[in-house]
Amino acid sequence: MRLDLYTDAALSRDMPELRLRRGDLVKLIDHHVAPDGEEGYSVEVLNALGETIAVTTLPASALEALRDDEVLSVRPLARAV
Repeated sequence: MRLDLYTDAALSRDMPELRLRRGDLVKLIDHHVAPDGEEGYSVEVLNALGETIAVTTLPASALEALRDDEVLSVRPLARAV
């Protein structure tokens, strides 16, 4: 699945090492293919005020496109596990 750059996507799984949960939004900033052929994205994670809290790379399988039947919400940043 190829996602459009500079758009938002949702995490498809929890990422406790980043204190993020399934459904959190990320901004897609770059697309790349790893040497093993796996597609991935560089993403930026923003807080509710639009401040960057993380920049990382994720495999495409950790992302899903937003749908029109979803509602955005806010939550406190999870504690590190």
